[in-house]
Amino acid sequence: MDSSTLTRRAFLAATTTTATLGAMGGTLAPNAARVVPGKTSPNEKLNVAAIGAGGKGMSDIMSCHQLGENVVALCDVDWDRCKEAFYRLPEAKKYRDYRNMLEEMPEIDAVTISTPDHMHAPAAYMAMKLGKHVYVQKPLTHTVAEARLMTLTAREMKVASQMGNQGHCGDGVRRLCEMIWSGCIGPVREAHIWTHRPVWKNQGLAEPLPPMTTPENLDYDRWIGCAPWRPYNRGFVPHDWRAWLDFGGGSLGDMACHIMDPAYMALRLVEATDYTVEVVEQRGRNDQTFPIMSTIKYSFPARGDMPPVDVYWYDGHWPDPATGEKVYNRPKRPESVPADQKLGDDDMNGSFFVGDTGVLTAGEYGGEPRLMPIEKMESYEYPPKTLERIPKESPYLDWLRACKGGQASCSNFDYAGPFTEMVQFGNLVVKSGQKLHWDNKNGVVTNVPNPAEIVSKEYRKGWELPC
Repeated sequence: MDSSTLTRRAFLAATTTTATLGAMGGTLAPNAARVVPGKTSPNEKLNVAAIGAGGKGMSDIMSCHQLGENVVALCDVDWDRCKEAFYRLPEAKKYRDYRNMLEEMPEIDAVTISTPDHMHAPAAYMAMKLGKHVYVQKPLTHTVAEARLMTLTAREMKVASQMGNQGHCGDGVRRLCEMIWSGCIGPVREAHIWTHRPVWKNQGLAEPLPPMTTPENLDYDRWIGCAPWRPYNRGFVPHDWRAWLDFGGGSLGDMACHIMDPAYMALRLVEATDYTVEVVEQRGRNDQTFPIMSTIKYSFPARGDMPPVDVYWYDGHWPDPATGEKVYNRPKRPESVPADQKLGDDDMNGSFFVGDTGVLTAGEYGGEPRLMPIEKMESYEYPPKTLERIPKESPYLDWLRACKGGQASCSNFDYAGPFTEMVQFGNLVVKSGQKLHWDNKNGVVTNVPNPAEIVSKEYRKGWELPC
């Protein structure tokens, strides 16, 4: 079923609330949205729908299908890109507009949301206000304000939620936390995190792309969604949207929810009452796309018995003027680590932590945590396991268990929301070049004259959010 006409009830469910979100730190008043009672039996199959069914969206919804749930609907604006999902799930109803799908199918229990970043929050907000459990790809949201809205809405509606930073379900990040908490490198003063992104085109481009003919099976108006209108160009859809400020989050938005997760968890950064973020270096900042490289510095005060810590983020690359080969933006190697020993995942992604008595490194998802130099691991004994391991290290199994009344999933929005605030606050600095101070308790930028405006954005008519 291809529903292309937006109903009035769907519009109201998507864009209204009974109270204004006050100062970002306020609570949302209950609304009158129709909520279908959730299924709580672990043996009862859920009715799951996909918002975004091509690319990563297909793997997300197929993971639910392979775990035995009923996939009842597939929604995507690009019916060429999601042909395989349509083929593999022929019984699922087909939609182009998630608002119609959610309004017309009250039997839906849960949704996966795997759209470009700018549409995560509008889709998740409507689904949650209608009582649906939500699995949202990383980064959870496109703005800081949306991240806090998602946290509060999931809490208000009592739905199961999960962000798709799958490494958080892995054993590696848990072992890394236990190592740091046991004092294996002493109090941590610095963390350095890097990625080889971007792997898409147009980052650093300062001018809009020229209009092109829209493909027949792409509903481009719905793809644009809440973003400002601009003519179609294949440089936006389907792959390279991450480069553009209106649609994506650049390299930080793409990868920080993975690679920064070990630092966020192990260093208990959620407990920081406030922090500052500033640009150390960047190349190619402009008003259209993200820079070709950025180094930014987060500075956190003491948290409990943990001392102040600086967390550095490095992304991007540029051509060597002599050879034309890519030069990657990387942290300086600690003096104690030999040049022939691998930090993180080497030239791809990774992190290392500098403590008073040593260095610890890990890969993209916190995998293979190890002391450096590597010889230190020969006599090292891992501390006792104090953190629960997630069954099969599966974010989908973890979320589906929560949907059926089990314990909260590990990257639910009480964790993922504040984490995404931190990630996207970094992007505010990348975009503006300013040093910004974040009041983490009240959700306010304290050193700008327009604190509410800077953390949010304008929404195209028909796609508004109360933030």
